[in-house]
This record gives sequence, C-alpha cells and structure tokens, in this order.
Amino acid sequence: MANIKFDDYLNNEFKNGYLTEKAILESALVIASARQSARLSQRQLAKISHVPQSTIARIECGYNTSIETINKLAMALGKKLTISIS
Repeated sequence: MANIKFDDYLNNEFKNGYLTEKAILESALVIASARQSARLSQRQLAKISHVPQSTIARIECGYNTSIETINKLAMALGKKLTISIS
C-alpha cells in the first residue's frame, strides 16, 4: 500500500468537499435566478411545480435536493434540465 502524505490527503479531501458544495450552490443560484426571471414567488412556483414552498426555499439556500425535484422545478419554469459531467 502506498503512503500518502497527510497534506496531500487533506488538500484532496478539501477539494472534493469544495467542489460538492460549489455544485449545490450553483444549482441554488440557477433555480433562484430562473424563478425570479419568470417573476414568480416561491409560493407561486410551488403551486405550479407541486413542490412544497419550504423545499424551494431550502434549495435556494443551498441545501441539496434530488434531480427529480430540480426537474419538476425546471419543467414548471418552462426550462429543460441538462446535466453535464466534465
């Protein structure tokens, strides 16, 4: 088994955590921006998407959610959900 320096391990773990949080926050910004561009309140979006307003608020605050929920919101906003792995 190869030895790994603690600093290398820590840097790698930090990077992974950072990238995960970044993706979640980017999703939050996209949802909030699309909702605002559509001139909808969270309550209005909740009604047309059948997603609870509290869930929309949590997503927009940076909490993780499922692809299914994001897709419901996208469809309600007249958008297409696109997923990219790069």
